[in-house]
Amino acid sequence: MRSYTSVLVGQLALNAVFLVPGPVGLVVGFAAWRAGEEWAWIALLVGLVCSAAIPVSAVKSARSQFPRITRGDRVKGEGISYGNDTFVMWAPRSPKGHERARLVRADVLEASLARYSPEGEATFTSYPGDYTPNEFTPLVRLRLRVHDGAEAAGESADGSAGFETTGEWRVPSLCLSAVTAGRLAVLVEPADPSDPPAHGRVTPLWPSSALLAGTRTCRVVDLEGRTSDATRRTGRLLQQMRISRAAGGIGMTGDTIDLRRLDPHTAARYAAVAERDRAFPEDRSPVTEPGEESRWIVDELPGEPAGFGSVGRRWSRRGGVLVRARFLQMTSTHTFQDHGPVLDTVLRVRPVDGTPPFEAARRLTVPMNHLAVLHRTMGEVVLYAAPNGRSYVVDWARSNLLAGTAAATVIAPDGREHAVTGRPELIWALMNLLAAHGLSNPGPVLDLRKRRLSAAAGPVMDAVRDGGTHARTQTQTRARTDADGPAPGRPGSSARE
Repeated sequence: MRSYTSVLVGQLALNAVFLVPGPVGLVVGFAAWRAGEEWAWIALLVGLVCSAAIPVSAVKSARSQFPRITRGDRVKGEGISYGNDTFVMWAPRSPKGHERARLVRADVLEASLARYSPEGEATFTSYPGDYTPNEFTPLVRLRLRVHDGAEAAGESADGSAGFETTGEWRVPSLCLSAVTAGRLAVLVEPADPSDPPAHGRVTPLWPSSALLAGTRTCRVVDLEGRTSDATRRTGRLLQQMRISRAAGGIGMTGDTIDLRRLDPHTAARYAAVAERDRAFPEDRSPVTEPGEESRWIVDELPGEPAGFGSVGRRWSRRGGVLVRARFLQMTSTHTFQDHGPVLDTVLRVRPVDGTPPFEAARRLTVPMNHLAVLHRTMGEVVLYAAPNGRSYVVDWARSNLLAGTAAATVIAPDGREHAVTGRPELIWALMNLLAAHGLSNPGPVLDLRKRRLSAAAGPVMDAVRDGGTHARTQTQTRARTDADGPAPGRPGSSARE
């Protein structure tokens, strides 16, 4: 487990090498001043500027490479009021498409990664304006079933089941979850009159697809101030998208559309859709459509491998704990790394010691394999907290295991295997048990036959049998003890701030 101090020291050494003219200039300038040379002040000035840049540049680089969440990152002021199940996504705009194109639903039958080959390695690459280069945008091959009208029933108005099409499309990293979920919003252009059986070109609308997939949440405030939730109500969302497209676009405040701010005609159309949904409620679509294994591109995407996580012995002995948090907002930037885009995020951190949750705004590199399952996690991640409770760091390996990017398995001391995939509360309890015992397990398979894990074998198997309830209670008790004061013979930790 890396520490911020080690990263900062490394950056200080690296910047000292790059800016070595600074210290050299100070030495040369001082020697020239002692000798009475008139140009000594120039060397001293250059040396002073370059030397001062060393710690400044090191701190800036360390903050980018080791993005801690600290007191200074807390959201100030009220801003947008985020609910506990809110997820706001600001992604690049989709093309408008042909003016006579139809907006319909498409189901992803198969998906595979065709190409993703940036050459920036671990460096940050930024572009001016709103340009997003192809090298940082995955090219995905999709086989789609496009529906013509009756989206909820999966059939078109004339009773046919639509048509299938196959192609390769660039998918913005922030919208990859729409592919895994299996529901897209697409534009179908008019067919060529000279070839009646053929269909027109199909263009996916990626931000709208993330909305249709349920990754982004959507609420509507009607003219009387009542709020209704349209998240994962596919038929209603498509009707709202068509109204928005006809109106030239509808602005959202966070994840909410307020009809009181729209023109009367558009507001009336939205209100009619909401009223129809209130009278005949539409069932929510599943989190992911059947056949997810045929479009599981997660393993092909770069990112941190899933695992139960590494533990620093010093961190564990001093009272460091794991904390759950949830992304409330993600916004695209124009900076990229090979394994994921750099996003402006807002997280809600829930300390385990009973102190109130708080929101923090932080620019983070989010791995692409994690972005591909956002519809399942709704942005939930794991943080490890500093023993003093003053900083938090996103643990992507644990977050990806909690999200289900890899199969999680516990092998009992007698050799029996227990699959725990899809049981996030149990996985969370097991992570905390390992952290409390100071044990690292970087992979997704927890093999209790290994000697180094024998100390935790009993509690782990108890947690597997009771679903993690007992382990979760122990973790909460430990966190409260750390907050109240240090245990005898062990450095304590202050209350989480």
